[in-house]
Amino acid sequence: MVFHLAQGTVFMFLAGLGIVGNIFVLVKYICILRSTMKSIHLILIHLAFTNMMALLTKGIMRTISRLVLINLLGDVGCKIVIYLNRVARGLSICTTSLLTVVQAITISPRASRWRRLQPRSAWHLLPLLLFCWILNSFIGMSLPFYIKNISSMNTSKISKNNDYCYFESENRIIRWIFIVLMVLRDAGFQGVMGGASGYMVFLLHKHHQHVLHLQTSKLLYRTPPEVKAAKSVLLLMLCFLLFYWADCVASLYITFSLGKDSIALSLHEFLSVGYEILSPLVLIHRDGHFC
Repeated sequence: MVFHLAQGTVFMFLAGLGIVGNIFVLVKYICILRSTMKSIHLILIHLAFTNMMALLTKGIMRTISRLVLINLLGDVGCKIVIYLNRVARGLSICTTSLLTVVQAITISPRASRWRRLQPRSAWHLLPLLLFCWILNSFIGMSLPFYIKNISSMNTSKISKNNDYCYFESENRIIRWIFIVLMVLRDAGFQGVMGGASGYMVFLLHKHHQHVLHLQTSKLLYRTPPEVKAAKSVLLLMLCFLLFYWADCVASLYITFSLGKDSIALSLHEFLSVGYEILSPLVLIHRDGHFC
């Protein structure tokens, strides 16, 4: 009981820190967007919003679970909270991928074909963001049918789950269809993210060679803000991939260990929201590069 209480307190602190950081990023870039109308600022606003959505839903579930507030929400509450959390996690990978692609297009040479794809206005990205919402809403739409509040279930059905909301699968075919859709979505967006990041690394390498040439020629040179912003986007992308794959490894370990390792469960809880907590801190630290 004491361990669960301490774990819930630490998680609430970290989630609160992430929420405050994302609110700061959200408000700041909304103010900047009103004057600049740059597409990357709209993406950062959307990223901060999805991070807050993920932290709030995850925080509600974990706080209720760890503080043993079992009767706070019913089946409907469980379904809504977990569905929104799943949509937010999908939007996170979509938004990070879109941010990487847009920044890669921004720093591409003006004569490049990729430069023609650069959005002329931030509002030109709205159809892409709407597509992300529709896609992730569709992929997660089957989840609420299999989520139940443990207080409304027969305790004999619950074998190894200490969470507030329990996943009870009845139709394995539908379950596997949506699991495959989730895997394809994540693989597709990470593939796009990797391709855009590789292209940015190539352009940054060329830029570095150009800077070395200017330094040997004893010419004064200042690094363009687009290049600094590209490095910040690459840092965000690396943070996302680090937490994503660490979360996958932790999930596999918990599955094979039958959920008996309390330390692994605690680590998995942090990894599942680590990117949402860390990304606003990265944006705040490297804020001038985006502005």
